[in-house]
Amino acid sequence: MDGLLHFDFKGLVVIMMSAVLVNNFVLQRFLGICSFLGVSKKLDQATGMSLAVIFVLLLATAVTWPIQYYLLDANDMGYMQTVVFIVVIAALVQLVEIVIKKYMPPLYSSLGVYLPLITTNCAVLGAAILNINEKYDFTASMVNSLGAGLGYFLAMVLFSGVRSRMEGGETPDSFKGLPITLIAASIVSIAFFGFAGVVDNMFS
Repeated sequence: MDGLLHFDFKGLVVIMMSAVLVNNFVLQRFLGICSFLGVSKKLDQATGMSLAVIFVLLLATAVTWPIQYYLLDANDMGYMQTVVFIVVIAALVQLVEIVIKKYMPPLYSSLGVYLPLITTNCAVLGAAILNINEKYDFTASMVNSLGAGLGYFLAMVLFSGVRSRMEGGETPDSFKGLPITLIAASIVSIAFFGFAGVVDNMFS
């Protein structure tokens, strides 16, 4: 575990804000696009999916970080990282699915196939692997994953609002459906470039 990066409060805030705005996992890293496009039509669906993803992100990080350093690295099994992380994430998603199905049936029905697809949501796996690659300590890893989840939530809510506005407007036939959705997503993504440099200079 030598070489891990430790951060003070300001450093953790920068990590959080960077994950939310500058390096948004959906709009800048383009991870988790499947659920982003599929469940952002309605605000309640977007909110429910976002909360589920945040929960899985935090749990996945809390489990995969010690597994990486105390099990895989300690036994020279780093090559098993991706496989082990996917298995852990799949188990956590099953847990979330059971809880939502039992206590929030309407949300479970509205999310449909996209809820189990969190298992293959590359944003969750990407955050877990990024924390290791960046050599974050446990606290920084949890903060980064929380920021990734909040960034996902922000992207989903914003795009849900954009799509609701598009439904009330007139769209040329050749752009209806997926084309206008992708164009709108690209415009929202470009807007986030305006945050570049803001976070780095936040405390300067």
